[in-house]
Amino acid sequence: MIAYVKGTLEEIAENEAVVEVNGIGYHVKISSGTMNQLPGLHQPVKLYTYTYVREDAFLLYGFLTRDDLYVFRQLITVNGVGPKGALGILSVMSAQDLRFAIIAADSKMIAKAPGIGKKTAERVILDLRDKVSVEDMLDESSERVAVSSGTAESSARNDAVEALVALGYGASEALKAVNRVTEVDETDTEAILKAALKLMF
Repeated sequence: MIAYVKGTLEEIAENEAVVEVNGIGYHVKISSGTMNQLPGLHQPVKLYTYTYVREDAFLLYGFLTRDDLYVFRQLITVNGVGPKGALGILSVMSAQDLRFAIIAADSKMIAKAPGIGKKTAERVILDLRDKVSVEDMLDESSERVAVSSGTAESSARNDAVEALVALGYGASEALKAVNRVTEVDETDTEAILKAALKLMF
């Protein structure tokens, strides 16, 4: 198992990169999101890798963060996804956006990935929703996450999400907006809704 490759970025192609380490070029498959964040050619780079071995191939899948690698590992446990499908999902959304989609049961968002149909997207949600924790959802800005804990605060936020969805917004989009709301009465659904709408314009 190769944990990571650290060296010089020598080539970049669509969903592929070559990293030279001590004179050896490692061919690494990457998502579009990773490709867009890579440094320039001949610059140092470190990619956390997943080693995929089958009878006719030995493939490396690379990610700039351990979190992306962790989510990739979760995705390939879902029946019908596989490494190619997992990379496709991470090419159309970030690991954090995927978590929002799973929590919001937004299969349409996940189904935008190439090769991922509606049924497979629904299976991703079904298989991974219990693996997405509150800790996973806390990002660098410490945004709060609405969870169904039975409190008045979480109930008001959940009601605001439902209201936004009823207005035609996507479930994951609505959830993200509500989670960004701060400095309002946490039990006032209307106040949360108004603040969330401002953030969406």
